Amino acid sequence: MEGEVYYPSQDSIAKSYVQDWEALAESARKDLQGFWAERADELFWFKKWDKVLDDSQKPFFKWFTGAKVNIAYNCVDVHLQTYRKNKLALIWESEDGKSDRTFSYYSLNREVCRMANIIKAMGVEKGDRVTIYMGRIPEIMFAMLACAKIGAIHSVVFGGFSVDALHERISDSESKLIITCDGSLQNGKLVELKRIVDESLRHCPTVENVIVVKRTGHEVPMEAGRDHWFHDLCALPIANGKCTTEVMDAEDPLFILYTSGSTGKPKAILHTHGGYMVGTYTTLKYVFDINDEDRFWCTADPGWITGHSYLVYGPLLTGATIFMFEGGPAFPYPNRWWQLIERFGVSVFYTAPTAIRALMRFGEAWPNKHDLSSLRLLGSVGEPINPEAWKWFHRVIGKERCPIMDTWWQTETGMFMITPTPVVPLKPGSGTRPFFGQEAEILDEQGNPVADDHEGYLVLKNPWPAMMRTLYKDPDRYVETYWKKYPGKYMTGDSARRDKDGYFWIIGRVDDVIKVSGHRLGTAEIESALITHPAVAESAAIGLPHEVKGQAIYCFVHLKPGFAPTEDLSEELRQHVARHLGPIARPEEVNFIDKLPKTRSGKIMRRVLKARAQGLPEGDLSTLEE
Repeated sequence: MEGEVYYPSQDSIAKSYVQDWEALAESARKDLQGFWAERADELFWFKKWDKVLDDSQKPFFKWFTGAKVNIAYNCVDVHLQTYRKNKLALIWESEDGKSDRTFSYYSLNREVCRMANIIKAMGVEKGDRVTIYMGRIPEIMFAMLACAKIGAIHSVVFGGFSVDALHERISDSESKLIITCDGSLQNGKLVELKRIVDESLRHCPTVENVIVVKRTGHEVPMEAGRDHWFHDLCALPIANGKCTTEVMDAEDPLFILYTSGSTGKPKAILHTHGGYMVGTYTTLKYVFDINDEDRFWCTADPGWITGHSYLVYGPLLTGATIFMFEGGPAFPYPNRWWQLIERFGVSVFYTAPTAIRALMRFGEAWPNKHDLSSLRLLGSVGEPINPEAWKWFHRVIGKERCPIMDTWWQTETGMFMITPTPVVPLKPGSGTRPFFGQEAEILDEQGNPVADDHEGYLVLKNPWPAMMRTLYKDPDRYVETYWKKYPGKYMTGDSARRDKDGYFWIIGRVDDVIKVSGHRLGTAEIESALITHPAVAESAAIGLPHEVKGQAIYCFVHLKPGFAPTEDLSEELRQHVARHLGPIARPEEVNFIDKLPKTRSGKIMRRVLKARAQGLPEGDLSTLEE
């Protein structure tokens, strides 16, 4: 094996569900459908499938066709019939540490039924869309599960998104109901969620009702007839009592989740009940070896796919105890996370490289104050983890005992695609190999496989259960974006290389998407926001390496006549983007430029801007307009 390799301990091999990685990989390779059918058999179905995989209308694959199921039934109802009924399902801690709440599977069921009864009373039926825009509080989980339970389609929007981003997502999904809270807390500051909702609803005719959970208790405007306090609704007789779980077809939509694309309009990724359930359950169980005594903490927000798959659905499907924390890693001090791991006995900890890099900067004294011996597995998600951060995480947090599961996957894939399991030798910075049943390839522009250790386009060769089914209301764009470049193969949009041991190394996006702290932002979205400022004639956004965020946004602006480049205007434009798209999209720098480099057909050559910004050779400029 090339480079540094960390071999699994006998202890982690002994506890692992996967004893022989090669044998399981081989059986999945020989019989893909048999492999997934066996995993699906571990879950509850109202009616079994007629066919495991229907690929008759490629690339619109269907899984477990003819089956009747509901993911919420498998997340909650199933556990009530076992010893898990009184087991802790969720432990939640507030950002300030002044309150924590716990829910057994039994009480989780009561909360989900109550929320579902209320949503139904608002006139929401199977197939209707519900937008959820909240902080990281237990009610966000109840809302997602309640929608799934009654067959409504949830669209969770990250609580850090601004008015414009929220408005666009509500309008596109034609949501009937919004579930939000008065506000949320982020690093000690109040985020005015309800006011953002009010502004975004000015031109959203499909929205009939807004449910507001009281979290911060500050004064918020409530529109009579439209806005309802959740606690008032809970007191009504209609809210209490059982709620029957809707029997869904395996291919019925479960949720849509918007993700930035290389064009301005976010893509609405559609996932379904059956396949998504089987994929998230199987990957979490095998990769993180979830056992009954585990306490699993995924630090992601439910507004992203990681929060959907591995904070809410995956852990509940495995019957795990989930830990959810409202705040971030370094408020009020950089030991906040380590304090929580010690206090709640977290055993499996899954976070993003951005957070690890940010915490590394504070040194080892902070984590060393805490007893982290409850940890047995660590995980990384959201972007490639640099080897230096990997080693720090392994040595300082995992005390060299905890293997790191470095997972590569996407909103579109719904589940891990390239990932180790605890029995696999690890190389810092590599996600190792594709998950069972999957094969990946690295191709050049023409679609030919490249040699080992050469960079190329990462594609996936086999369908998988948790794959998105389409882009909501836009099947043509689905085919165009993911299946057209290399017919029959799924185009991930990432570049990667494979080493001679068959390990994959993800390099980054090949399209115009910037990953800031693991969050995807389209260059087109940022440029569109800049253009709305009266001073801006044209703009270009690029991502440049950043030691904490992974990538940071740098913008180049060509001003309209009558405007002069000043430091104040640069700062004003940065704030303008943050207001339009949310604080996550705030550019690191805005530079003024006389002319943007473009091809003769008018396309901005962002690679040229990138090279200039980093002082690198600009490469082939033959297509550059004079």
